[in-house]
Amino acid sequence: MRTLNDAPVRDGAEYVLYWAQMNRRVDSNHALAWAIQRADELRLPVLYYEGLTCTYKEANDRLHTFILEGAPETERRLARLGIGYCFYLRRRRDDPNDVFYRLAERAACVVTDDYPTFIAAVHNESVPGKIRVSFQAVDSSCVVPMNALEKREYAAYTIRPKITKMLPDCLEPCVVRKPARAWGGTTPEWHLSVGAGDIPALVASCQIDHSVPPSISYTGGRLAAEKLLKHFLEKNLRRYARERNEPTAHATSDMSPYLHFGQISSLEIALAASAYAKEHDLIASEFLEELIVRRELAFNYARHVEHPDSLCNLPDWAKATLRKHAADARSPCYTTRQFEHAETHDALWNACQTEMLLRGKIHGYYRMYWGKKIIEWSRTCQDALETMIFIHDRYALDGRDPNTYTNILWCFGLHDRPWQERPIFGMIRYMNLAGMKRKTGVDAYLREIAHLQQTGEDPFRVH
Repeated sequence: MRTLNDAPVRDGAEYVLYWAQMNRRVDSNHALAWAIQRADELRLPVLYYEGLTCTYKEANDRLHTFILEGAPETERRLARLGIGYCFYLRRRRDDPNDVFYRLAERAACVVTDDYPTFIAAVHNESVPGKIRVSFQAVDSSCVVPMNALEKREYAAYTIRPKITKMLPDCLEPCVVRKPARAWGGTTPEWHLSVGAGDIPALVASCQIDHSVPPSISYTGGRLAAEKLLKHFLEKNLRRYARERNEPTAHATSDMSPYLHFGQISSLEIALAASAYAKEHDLIASEFLEELIVRRELAFNYARHVEHPDSLCNLPDWAKATLRKHAADARSPCYTTRQFEHAETHDALWNACQTEMLLRGKIHGYYRMYWGKKIIEWSRTCQDALETMIFIHDRYALDGRDPNTYTNILWCFGLHDRPWQERPIFGMIRYMNLAGMKRKTGVDAYLREIAHLQQTGEDPFRVH
């Protein structure tokens, strides 16, 4: 927990306000649990505030739909706990933009999510000084809190022993209990009670980009996250280590959209995977390595650098080798628009981008190839970086995340080592189509993506 201003707790307040910026869930939410603890100490109820505005960068139907799909179950679970709820949908730019501040004026204190990127990082810098009550941020995105690591780690091998040492104390369930005082106040006037059947019309009413449709593969919300986790444990965990890098095997968890929007926690997933593996005599270590060590390396990076999306954060050897090869000839060379619309000469790359356009994410192994080729086919490394970020901002359900920036910059050498020198890449790791054909079922993947294009339906969607 970090206290981000020196304002006091307000006397005579009506509630403790929890602002769900990134962890849009009730269960296993350390920030909400902390808000409840504070409320009990002050003998007050809790009000849970969640907003969705039309003005965030690349706001579109896909992202709006995924967030709205989570609201009905959030409201149901909060009601069972006796916690008040205010979901504010700011549909148009001339709608009020100060609802949070109005709610904070009646709060004893504010608790929110500690998060190192996207809107939450900006808000947690700018908002605390503007309100007159205590403002605290709690990390409920990591298993080992990112603030427990006091400096930037430069690779998995340096962060792994530190996380491993702290893990036994952190790998404990977070139970969100009922507050001692149930919510009995009037529902805030800005609250929108979202019904599942209302979502298409609500999205259509918003002043956002309507050219990016919802994902054909992922439905947002807590119930969908729980169902997908159950599917992974029962169908995929036993084969994860063996088949995770084969995209057409569908052996990964696909939890990244739900983790990004906080509809499920990495702690819950880790506990569930560990328990299931123990019960069924399986080994979950490789999955937990990705979920905890690799993911939290990304959060550590984002917490300890000023601009997580900048090439200036690359290791010195990577910056030096890219500068050395900056003038190397690039042929072909594509524009951002050509990349966006999957208009390259490479059928595998086009299929990867098409997967992003339709599903809202690319399989992790092919996303590495996708990124490496953008570097190879862009005028400059900065152009390549901006293309990758733009596509993720616009289409990815797991974009604008610490893992997004870390995975993109990995393509340029972050958290990697020098390799054999070659044109354009210098000593940055290189990936090519021959390697993909040798290691994965490229033809099967091309057929799968063609089916998605032709039918608009995903046969691997978990219902």
